Amino acid sequence: MARLPRLTLPGFAHHIIQRGNNRQPIFVAAADYQMMLDLLEENSNKFEVAIHAYVLMGNHFHLLATPQTAQGLAQMMQAVGRRYVRYFNDRQSRTGTLWEGRFKSTLIQSERYLLACMAYIDLNPVRAGMVANAGDYPWSSFAHFLGRRTDRLISPHPLFWELGNTPFAREAAYAQLVQEGVNAVEQAALTDATLRGWALGEPEFLVDVQKRTLRRAIKALAGRPTKVAKP
Repeated sequence: MARLPRLTLPGFAHHIIQRGNNRQPIFVAAADYQMMLDLLEENSNKFEVAIHAYVLMGNHFHLLATPQTAQGLAQMMQAVGRRYVRYFNDRQSRTGTLWEGRFKSTLIQSERYLLACMAYIDLNPVRAGMVANAGDYPWSSFAHFLGRRTDRLISPHPLFWELGNTPFAREAAYAQLVQEGVNAVEQAALTDATLRGWALGEPEFLVDVQKRTLRRAIKALAGRPTKVAKP
């Protein structure tokens, strides 16, 4: 079966996952994590992609981002990926591929899933057993949203600003959201939709997304072919 083109629409929030080949480490030292953050900052600005949240794990990373152009997200990820591979291969005296194929992504309904996706991203190190509390992990955007540091890579989504009228109120509200966690259903939905490339949201949102693209945006029901709307 032919591979579907990536589902990307400007102005929509996207959850992105990039994994190391065969789940091998893509970060070994602190300098590696910092290089990735520097490359993301440089290229998110260059290609007009607002990054709302991130976490860099040992063998993969997650981003929550909104591209302003149709090609911006792919251009950013391609530029970051190529330069990071050159850097990492030189540093580790290795050759060959580093990534497990192309990055995985899909767009999500902000009003329904954006804050849950942020918490899902920030809780990755906790789920992996690397830290007891999300705030103890140094390579995520969580510290920025707690007010512990200013992260130049981050462009807070408007929904984050709606969490409170003051920085303290927003920080406390988001900390509480992460403390409460993401339920198993939402966690599975965020993972599955991103890895499979299907849009994630309520029915009305999915209908609207399908009207905007020739690419099938949702998984077809068994025995019922999906009609792709013309833009």
